[in-house]
Amino acid sequence: MNVFVNERPVEVEADATVALVSALYKPAADVFICNGFPVATATRLQEGDHLVLIRRGEIPTAEELDVLMAARHTPGVQARLKRAVVGIAGCGGLGSTVAVALARVGVGTLVLADFDVVEPSNLNRQQFFIDQIGQRKVDALTATLGRINPAVRVDPHPVRVTPDNVAALFGRADVLVEAFDRADQKAMLVEAVMREFPEKPLVMGLGMAGWGRNDLLHTRRSGSLYVCGDDLAEAGPHRGLMAPRVGVVALLQANQVMEILLGRDSQIGRLELARGAGADRGQEPGR
Repeated sequence: MNVFVNERPVEVEADATVALVSALYKPAADVFICNGFPVATATRLQEGDHLVLIRRGEIPTAEELDVLMAARHTPGVQARLKRAVVGIAGCGGLGSTVAVALARVGVGTLVLADFDVVEPSNLNRQQFFIDQIGQRKVDALTATLGRINPAVRVDPHPVRVTPDNVAALFGRADVLVEAFDRADQKAMLVEAVMREFPEKPLVMGLGMAGWGRNDLLHTRRSGSLYVCGDDLAEAGPHRGLMAPRVGVVALLQANQVMEILLGRDSQIGRLELARGAGADRGQEPGR
């Protein structure tokens, strides 16, 4: 019977248990994840299962880390995400949080663009640290992402995004995330993207100031444009930007990016189908 152990194909006896396979390939393992879900050692494996064996507290190699971070994914997801390129325009509360989420799921390449530096008032909602104050946001965020997942390639650009450089910055991105503060910047990016590459998915954040009212937060779609937020609560006097609500909208954006990259109606999804769903199914049990 053929299974995958830490993403390497191996042959084991029919109905082999997790305990048996662990004894053969990683006797010291004490965490066992099969097809993205923790299992007991008595669990019997089936043809094509993906088993990840982990030892608590052990520092993995860079190659092992890539596998172990993806252990809780649905099988087959990681290979598709690693080929993806996501552009993030703005590295503040939205952009830095989107970048962290996408690094944790293993998106292959993140293209970051932001001209600003980290300053103290950013720390109430952005993914930076006190010792990064004064650094360029793209540099600070690149360092943080490298500590989270060194397998993710980061392409940082310490520049202001303008209509003239949108194509050069983000032309190779499969999906583009809008993460600006100001309405005029958001409008500029939408217009530039629609002009330069109208079919490219653009995921925006609109309406995230204040707190509470989770029931108002949603995602709506118009063609290749996706808008996350409540469409209303922009920042202003007596209505500041704070980590919880900004974070919710940023994670809505990150989750929408995942849906675009992995969905059947996406460019990557169509590419996978064109290459042959049968080949993928051989490596993606339980789908």
